[in-house]
Amino acid sequence: MIARRRSPLHGWGVYATGRIPKNTRIIHYAGEKITHRESRVREARYERQGRIWCFRLNNRWVIDAAVGGNLARFVNHSCRPNCYTQIVGDVIWIRAARTIAPGEELTYNYRTDGGRTIQCRCRPGCKIWL
Repeated sequence: MIARRRSPLHGWGVYATGRIPKNTRIIHYAGEKITHRESRVREARYERQGRIWCFRLNNRWVIDAAVGGNLARFVNHSCRPNCYTQIVGDVIWIRAARTIAPGEELTYNYRTDGGRTIQCRCRPGCKIWL
């Protein structure tokens, strides 16, 4: 259903290899479950590299996709995404916000509370910083 390819948005991206119907659970966001304290240390290092790998699971835990992650870590940010995230228990799902056509890059809004050091490249002229 999906494959990793080079992306014009940022490095690698995840693309639909077939039609994905609206609301389909596409992939879960895998990685190491860590505390927010550990996440702050790691996120500072990742941001210096221009990357965002940590996803807040809840008030206690964060998933770090740089350690034990899967293809979901390559889904890029967009201010106008075609996917959304849903947390069910300890699982973060990336789901289709609309029907996605084959060959289309998957994106979701990171809604990050990071250092605002990475400029969004979802479209020319976007003013958002992640």
